[in-house]
Amino acid sequence: MASAKLGAAIGGLIVLGLLAAAPVQAQDGGAGPAGRAGGLPMAPGSGIAQPAPGSLPGPSLIESLNRALDRALAAPQGARAAQPAINTLIAPSAPPKPAPVVVELFTSQGCSACPPADALLAKVAERPDVVALSLHVDYWDYLGWEDPFAQPAFTARQRGYVRAAGGRTLYTPQVIVGGAQSLTAPAAGALDRMIAAQAAAPPQVAMAVSQGEEAGQYVIDLAPVGRPLKHETVVQIVRYVPQAQVEILRGENAGKVLDFANVVTAWHAVAEWDGQAPLRLNAKIDGGEPAVVIVQAALPGKAAPLPGPILSAARLR
Repeated sequence: MASAKLGAAIGGLIVLGLLAAAPVQAQDGGAGPAGRAGGLPMAPGSGIAQPAPGSLPGPSLIESLNRALDRALAAPQGARAAQPAINTLIAPSAPPKPAPVVVELFTSQGCSACPPADALLAKVAERPDVVALSLHVDYWDYLGWEDPFAQPAFTARQRGYVRAAGGRTLYTPQVIVGGAQSLTAPAAGALDRMIAAQAAAPPQVAMAVSQGEEAGQYVIDLAPVGRPLKHETVVQIVRYVPQAQVEILRGENAGKVLDFANVVTAWHAVAEWDGQAPLRLNAKIDGGEPAVVIVQAALPGKAAPLPGPILSAARLR
């Protein structure tokens, strides 16, 4: 039987972000200092006039799903039987479209080597066969410019990838393709080849997304392709801002006006799936920001699961 467990009280990346206690060092791919430990103190206020994105209108997906689950469990037995299940095991009703390749860029406005990688991600983001995501980390804030888009959860996610690969050092900029392949200081040709290799790999998960009865409601059907999955998976929903422009006033990039594409504002783990049988999930998306759903393997870790290969992805809006 397939298992589907809602992630109660999970903030961004708790399932895939917690790590063992061993230190991980951070390195700027360009002129920034090397060997600094991750999680360095932030600089004082950045003086940014504009609010940072990330505060989404309405309840988070975790809150919405958990409230629905609580209501179902609190109802009398007969009433629960009459209500539709939050997670129902079924087969997808139609063959899914080929999944786009997920490209994650770990970057920082305080990193002098990052603007070329930011520009490259903006170009890749235009491709319909790619889901490009910009995750801003916070461990370079101490250089004099506090990145308003940075979240500790994104730093934790990058550390998780480093642990999963057996490494000990964080680099910025760093690109992760399909949750499995890594590039530091990425070049267009190498990134294109990685995307092509990921797209050519045989699918392991079939995903079909359809609109629900109300605006913002989506039905997500998952099924293993060919054989059950080897690892447990985490179903995640990601929100992002398509475009942003920031004038950098201090730090290594002082005086520059930088453009960013697909800046991630929220990353919610919404369910666990063992990949043994088909699964249906219902999701409610509030607000107008774009959203994507990602199914990712959860690899064994010393303290918590680590992020593994991304098995499927789809745009919700």
